[in-house]
Amino acid sequence: MPELAVDNPLDSNVLLYDGEELLGAKQNRILNVSVLVAAGSKTVIPVSCVEEGRWSARSAFFSSARHAAYPELRRRKAEQLSAEPMARGAAQSAVWEEVRSKSARLHASSPTGAQADIFKTREKDLDLLRKRFALEPGHCGAVFAVGDRICLDYVSQPEAFARLYPKLLNGYLLDAIEWLDHEPAGYELFAAHYLATEAATRSRRPSAGLGEDVRFRGHGVVGSGLEFEGEIVQCCSFSSETAPAATTTIARPSQRHG
Repeated sequence: MPELAVDNPLDSNVLLYDGEELLGAKQNRILNVSVLVAAGSKTVIPVSCVEEGRWSARSAFFSSARHAAYPELRRRKAEQLSAEPMARGAAQSAVWEEVRSKSARLHASSPTGAQADIFKTREKDLDLLRKRFALEPGHCGAVFAVGDRICLDYVSQPEAFARLYPKLLNGYLLDAIEWLDHEPAGYELFAAHYLATEAATRSRRPSAGLGEDVRFRGHGVVGSGLEFEGEIVQCCSFSSETAPAATTTIARPSQRHG
């Protein structure tokens, strides 16, 4: 199914982040969009399957994975959803194709074609890199260069970003291990991405939860955000297929503070 029902029994709003993976049920899924689920409410959110070969139930409920989808997968999903982010199953074929390709490149064995098995296969490599990218107190975002592509993630509240960062970092690093022998990115690449994100054409529509889902696409960038009561609660942007070619490796998180 390309959507899931979410029940928030808490007395506070809960942010569900683009690309977070949910394990279990009949297939592992990733969130197609970021959603702010209101306190004490239920909603339905669009998802994509990241386990192509399993159709049998492993559990009645989902559990949260220790990783989010890696940036290249999130980028391809964002490109597919840029026009219709809430459309049922709009990105599914592209997601399965990318997971198969990543699994082959990283020599990951998975009987069900699961993204989670790619992370499991390369856990030793990821563990060696994690300590180099510790999150500093007060940070509410990160910008990583992996290969010739930029990935930017931002959450308005540092505490919320701190909870998400370990998952996002695992995704960044899964992409990074394919580029460790290349030169680091220069400042110009980051600056160009930021300016392109600022200048991108935007569209808005009601979110699956609170606020508005914002989609943007411009020269070399594609991404999305969530706006609620005049505040950008969340934003993520990626280098698109038209981004300038470069030869880079992974770079440190941004120094942006809340």
